[in-house]
Amino acid sequence: MVRDASESGVSVRLFHPLPQNCELTLEMANGDRHRLDRVWEEDDRAGFRFRDEIDIERIVENPSKYHKRAVRVNLELPVDVRCAGRVVKARMHNISQQGALISSPEHFSIDQRLRLEARGLPDIEAKVRWRRDSEYGLVFEDTFQFGDLARIAGSLQLSR
Repeated sequence: MVRDASESGVSVRLFHPLPQNCELTLEMANGDRHRLDRVWEEDDRAGFRFRDEIDIERIVENPSKYHKRAVRVNLELPVDVRCAGRVVKARMHNISQQGALISSPEHFSIDQRLRLEARGLPDIEAKVRWRRDSEYGLVFEDTFQFGDLARIAGSLQLSR
């Protein structure tokens, strides 16, 4: 999460340690990407210098032709879906603070309540909001705080 920005760099709040010895890029919500050099990292904060010249007004305003949408973390994760006394194998394709996209050969009904269980995730109570073929959009009964979602995403990446 960007906390401060100037023409030379940014400071950010972190939700998990950053990988070492790799190229870092800041991707903004509007899709703009900025290559970074790490300057410092301490606990849950870090500072970076932009590798290229940037337009600070564009970073601050973050203009986009698209409506703002909640952060979705793309992933491929096997999940067990508990429903109606059964356990069904499925795959989670993305997760956000409010919901997830799963696919399953099993048929679920709109508004059907499900419980998702997977390694690296807390057990999640959800409801089916939409379906398209074998894909299902779920909304969570209890939403995640942004920091919780970031920690889950970091944990899942480290466990690979």
